Amino acid sequence: MTFPRWLTWARDLQALAQSGLTYAESPFDRERYESIRQIAADMMAAGSSVDMERVLGLFSQQDGYATPKIVVRAAVFDDRQRILLVREVLDHDRWTLPGGWADVNLSPVENVVKEVREESGYDVRVTRLAAVWDRDRQGHPPAPFSCYTLYFICELTGGQAQTSVETSEIGWFGPDEIPADLSMGRVLPHQIARMFDHVHDPALPTDFD
Repeated sequence: MTFPRWLTWARDLQALAQSGLTYAESPFDRERYESIRQIAADMMAAGSSVDMERVLGLFSQQDGYATPKIVVRAAVFDDRQRILLVREVLDHDRWTLPGGWADVNLSPVENVVKEVREESGYDVRVTRLAAVWDRDRQGHPPAPFSCYTLYFICELTGGQAQTSVETSEIGWFGPDEIPADLSMGRVLPHQIARMFDHVHDPALPTDFD
């Protein structure tokens, strides 16, 4: 999977600036790293058609050594082996697997259980890790930061369907019923299809790239 070179360059420069600003002691070095961050923001804005000041503000909020961000996604199946999807309010009510950014002080499993409960009202038990995928190499639309997504197979244990401030609808779908209007920044058709493979064959190893 290839992705835009400008995106790679902008991220590399942003990461260099972020890490440099974390450790630089000389005011002259800090000035240079701030200039590099500005160049990264200009490059990202030019490539994505997003306002440069917005990109620079996003970059400026990042500190510490630059590392990929982590997202968790839940592939929850019911007793009919249908998968749970929710409509994501922030992406024009498009469908996705429950999940989101991993919160600090919670394990990956605790994070994904929390996300399912908050976004759908259901309680689940995680049975295994199905995939660890690099966002870019899976074919998602370009995004400002490098990101890994952890996909967990989950079984339904309780609760009831309930929307939230993040979700507008909840539904269960068979493999041939997946909606066309997916939130492509969050999940792709082949990823959902792979979750069905995993639930049908528990012996499959964890996918990674």
